[in-house]
Amino acid sequence: MTERITPRDVAHVAELARLSLTDDELEAFTVQLADILDHAADLDALDLADVAPTAHPLSLVNVFRADVIGPTSDRDEVLAAAPEVEDAQFKVPPVLGESR
Repeated sequence: MTERITPRDVAHVAELARLSLTDDELEAFTVQLADILDHAADLDALDLADVAPTAHPLSLVNVFRADVIGPTSDRDEVLAAAPEVEDAQFKVPPVLGESR
């Protein structure tokens, strides 16, 4: 990178973000942001003309099974085994303080 980021630049960005930084934080963030920008410049310098865009570096295959309807349990039989039933549905205790 031809021009390094300055503490003044970082202070300006911090002010825009409504952040108050100590002098130590300002210096640390200046170094960190400069390193990030240097890395971005390194990436920008790469010749990627023959590289196809990808969303993931490895080719992934859908690992889910086919969505096929199979045998199901009898509703009345399942509800008969439930501790409590209301309106042909399982009745469960309230959660997160909700009450009926």
